[in-house]
Amino acid sequence: MAKITASVKESPVDYLKTFFGFNHFKGEQEAIIETLLSGKDVFVIMPTGGGKSMCYQLPALMCEGVGIVVSPLIALMKNQVDAIRGFSEHQGIAHFLNSSLTKTEINRVRDDISTGKTKLLYVAPESLTKQENIDFFKKIDISFFAIDEAHCISEWGHDFRPEYRRLRDIIEAIDRVPIIALTATATPKVQQDIQKNLGMLQAGVFKASFNRPNLYYEVRPKNNVNAEIIKFIKKNAGKSGIVYCLSRKKVEELAETLQVNGIKALPYHAGMDASTRSKHQDMFLMEDADVIVATIAFGMGIDKPDVRYVIHHDIPKSLEGYYQETGRAGRDGGEGKCLAFYSYKDIEKLEKFLNNKPVSEQEIGKQLIFETVSYAETAVCRRKQLLHYFGEDYHEDNCGNCDNCLNPKEKFDGQEDVLALLNSVSELKEIFRAKYMANFLSGNETADVKTFKHIDHPLFGANKEEDKDNKFWEAVIRQSIINGLVIKEIENYGVLKISEKGRAFMNDPHPIMLVRAHKYDESDDDDIISRQKGGGGATDQELFNILKDLNKKIAKENNLPPYVIFQEPSIEEMSTRYPINMEELINISGVGSGKAQKFGTEFIDTIRAYVEENEIERPDDMVVKSVVNKSGLKVFVITRLDQKMPLEDIAKAKGKEVNDILNEIESIVSSGTKVNVDYIIDQLLDVEYQEEIFDYLREMKTDSMDEFLSEFDDVYSEEELRLMRVKFISEMGN
Repeated sequence: MAKITASVKESPVDYLKTFFGFNHFKGEQEAIIETLLSGKDVFVIMPTGGGKSMCYQLPALMCEGVGIVVSPLIALMKNQVDAIRGFSEHQGIAHFLNSSLTKTEINRVRDDISTGKTKLLYVAPESLTKQENIDFFKKIDISFFAIDEAHCISEWGHDFRPEYRRLRDIIEAIDRVPIIALTATATPKVQQDIQKNLGMLQAGVFKASFNRPNLYYEVRPKNNVNAEIIKFIKKNAGKSGIVYCLSRKKVEELAETLQVNGIKALPYHAGMDASTRSKHQDMFLMEDADVIVATIAFGMGIDKPDVRYVIHHDIPKSLEGYYQETGRAGRDGGEGKCLAFYSYKDIEKLEKFLNNKPVSEQEIGKQLIFETVSYAETAVCRRKQLLHYFGEDYHEDNCGNCDNCLNPKEKFDGQEDVLALLNSVSELKEIFRAKYMANFLSGNETADVKTFKHIDHPLFGANKEEDKDNKFWEAVIRQSIINGLVIKEIENYGVLKISEKGRAFMNDPHPIMLVRAHKYDESDDDDIISRQKGGGGATDQELFNILKDLNKKIAKENNLPPYVIFQEPSIEEMSTRYPINMEELINISGVGSGKAQKFGTEFIDTIRAYVEENEIERPDDMVVKSVVNKSGLKVFVITRLDQKMPLEDIAKAKGKEVNDILNEIESIVSSGTKVNVDYIIDQLLDVEYQEEIFDYLREMKTDSMDEFLSEFDDVYSEEELRLMRVKFISEMGN
């Protein structure tokens, strides 16, 4: 093996002071650097924020030749190259080589390397495999190779990349100089896989503690998740944070929702063009944006020390991924809050993604997901469970900085329940999935249960109690899987089998503590919209009565029926949400900007006075605003009505029924927008008939559609009457 030759004889600490201005190394940085300088391979497992990059940056600056750093993300390379250049007078001291460069830029990089100006070169694994680059690297003096994010090598890692598996052969083809491999997340199995694949089983191994005492860990049930995220961010206003989502679509939607709620947020995902991603990353680093909403494509190696919170909108696919992403919080040792939202429905989605993969990949994916569920549903200290996963013992029972330690979950002895589950699985020949078994145990007469004629089985519903519903039994099943009593066979579509440990339990039952957990399953991805349409709490009856009287008063002044002003559901929501300005009023369902401007001022003034007089604390989520649906059936319908297109043609163009279009038109006029349906009505009804219906609508005291339709039953069609009501509200109220 080639020996690294340092260019001068000063110690690493002297170079540390000269280049970076620090007097002391962190942790085992100095020992790692000295081992590499001695010409030995090095394997570094160090949590995010531990100072991994210093372990190869400093020796590269100390040594003759160039240190080549293999890095998986272009954004990471740019960030680190900019940082190194900031410590030097010479721009050429660090470069990156990847697909983002032009031919001219590539030639400039090669010139700086050949003339000895460049000490650090960052390359993507794909660039390293190109023959022209291999030929070039063979001609230059290389001090060492650094493999950053080395967990990408392992199929058991959370971010496996096939091109990483070729690195050993390519490095040996160029020059077998020392290798330093670094990762922030590696279980014992992944560690072994990395060393074996890189041919560095004799390497000096340095493993720092995975414990980040400053990070607070919390898992919440995934209910009203967007509203919860908005409230959390607003309570941490002005602080930098990252919100992770599993899908690009969710990233875009959530970023927009945060923006309309006054939060400086930007999206980031691999589907965006490179210049936009780079711009958004720089805006976050320069604090022109407070929040980045991202897929896991964001954050690897981003050196921003003051990220104060990391939120997971969706539970990650693996604990490695979760640990690495949360590790981007509080890298300066300051506050770092890690909040994850969990629903078992998300886990089921992840499991479905595995169905079409080879059995070996399914097995790996299944085990990674299993560990994630175990972490999310655990009642023990989250820090203890995380560290155990990475092969580290944490001897404290209470860390004092996670939700389970600060607010312990209720536990109960589940011996009888687990035994009932195991007996039922055994009786039904171990051929059913979790959902079926939960229905069977709770006595739920589903179609499936009837099909298999299990309603008459003596164990069907035998343990049925008021508080032991499907969700209770699903939780028992999950915790039995976590405890190793039951096996969920993903290759057999999730069929439950009893493990050897489970059979031993059946033969010799003993107390087993289970958690009476939150009802994690009740997720609602459309929470913002649903909460907008139906209030977030109980209606204030006194305010409701006041607003109803006000509605009647304004109606009388305008010689209109009250429902033309605001309909009852809108008044109910006002009495729940207490809107006190025009922006908040427009956010009430059934209140468009036109109607709010026309009739809303008195409502706002009345509600504000009522809130102040009664010292009412308005719900936090009142300020949560939904994003307008720009795909816009509404816009399409209004445009086509202006063009006088027949209803049947409008419906056909959108693949809908005429009734659907009528519903949309009614919604449009109820919100205060004027529409023209005269061209349709005039073909259906003579003027005198229209006047007769108009007169009746003027006298109506309620907004009951049933009452209106029954009055003219067998005289006019429902479509004719609904169109007339649309015309009336549009002309008289909007």
